[in-house]
Amino acid sequence: MEFDVIIIGSGLAGMAAALELAPRKRVALVSKGELRDSASNRAQGGIAAPLGADDSIEAHVNDTLVAGAGLCDLPATRNIISRACGAIAWLQEQGVAFTPELGGLHLTREGGHGLRRIAHAADATGSAIVAALEDRVRRQAGITLLQAHCAVDLILDGAAGTAAARCRGVRLLDLRSGRIFDASASHVVLATGGAGQAYQTTTAPPAATGDGIAMAWRAGCRIANMEFTQFHPTGLHHAQAGGFLISEAVRGEGGILRLPDGARFMPAYDARAELAPRDIVARAIQGEMERHGLECVYLDISHQSPGFLQEHFPTIQARCLALGIDITTTPIPVAPSAHYTCGGIVADQAGRSNLSGLYAVGEAACTGLHGANRLASNSLLECVVTGRAAAQDILGQVPADVPHRTPAADATAVPASPDLARLRRDLRQLMSRDVGVLRSDASLARAAAFIGPLRAETDARLLREGLSLELLELRNLALAADLIVRAASARGESRGAHFNRDRPGSDAVDLRPRAPAATA
Repeated sequence: MEFDVIIIGSGLAGMAAALELAPRKRVALVSKGELRDSASNRAQGGIAAPLGADDSIEAHVNDTLVAGAGLCDLPATRNIISRACGAIAWLQEQGVAFTPELGGLHLTREGGHGLRRIAHAADATGSAIVAALEDRVRRQAGITLLQAHCAVDLILDGAAGTAAARCRGVRLLDLRSGRIFDASASHVVLATGGAGQAYQTTTAPPAATGDGIAMAWRAGCRIANMEFTQFHPTGLHHAQAGGFLISEAVRGEGGILRLPDGARFMPAYDARAELAPRDIVARAIQGEMERHGLECVYLDISHQSPGFLQEHFPTIQARCLALGIDITTTPIPVAPSAHYTCGGIVADQAGRSNLSGLYAVGEAACTGLHGANRLASNSLLECVVTGRAAAQDILGQVPADVPHRTPAADATAVPASPDLARLRRDLRQLMSRDVGVLRSDASLARAAAFIGPLRAETDARLLREGLSLELLELRNLALAADLIVRAASARGESRGAHFNRDRPGSDAVDLRPRAPAATA
């Protein structure tokens, strides 16, 4: 199979890139499941942009820098936020219907934001955006949809990690037929999302196994800031929650965090209380849970009227009610849940990685916008801006001469070994226990001692047993977990989403992003 551009991942960043490219390029859009099976589709709160009359680009930039705890790249941050209002307009042109107010858009407020600047579609913004873009994608003749296909590895000309290396395509696994085959293109865009499934408790979809980050690492790309896994403070705590989160906007509209006895605790941790950035709120909740031996705390929004809650949070209200929680009268049980990979494949403002021909956008990328801790609702913004920017950069290039290369022989996936599910479960439990909201030198050492042999085992088994989706995902998760642990161990301080009990202070001088040593 040959294309001009192959995009791996069908979330907002991938679809935005595809729509920008398709009128002029032959595009393959690869999705591990259905097109809607993405983290973007799960996003509730909204997309941040300085739309208010009292807001400005600089105010939004400053809030982003504060949340990022000194590690945001200022030019990249200013570039992305300067395009925020344009991103909203582009989404509206695609048919996204944001919640209106007085002839404009209703704006809500979330943690870390000094003003109301979150455009939203009730409390199901991601679903509304993905539905609108999916409709456009399916009607675009220039886009070939490869659903139920998983990327195995990037295809290179030249040795990985050398200046001569160039990405020429990707090896794919057809999850329906089991066929493994090569697809070639002059450009490949990784829009594969993060590595949330490395953790036992996560809001990330099942497909978020760090595939793009792992493939890029094996191909010699720079990876940075992997220690900064953001934990959403208010994941719904219920046996049947299924990774459902309680939007930041609930706190933005007055939600109060309480202990089981009703006591409020956030003002003791930060003057911004419930509206502090996510890393601060997550650590406060985790600390209270440990101090009092709790499995969760409670988010109380019951002081708002039933009509208000139905208008602003219909999805949350319905989901909670289905689980026996009436949010109009009862506080919501919540606990921190792994939510977002702030680091990833180092990419410039056009989405270019250090590997020629390879781009990274959305959560898979490390653009410098998020620093050590992402500001709420900047993720969907980054997806739109970076997805379109990568596409525009590709369109502006003289088409690369891709010499015909004989593809590797097709192969067939093998049945999964029965012990892979246990190994994956053990890894996820370890990461939640030892590399979670609160870490220590000892816990990181325990994690490293488990992950190193697991990586070696998955590599050996791939050669010995052949490829299955389960082995591929475990291999990628083990590599992503290794990068997280190594980066966390190398950071001799606490900053943003990374907190080490043995090194609680932050260095006085801001540190630039660190990438692990360039050996796999």
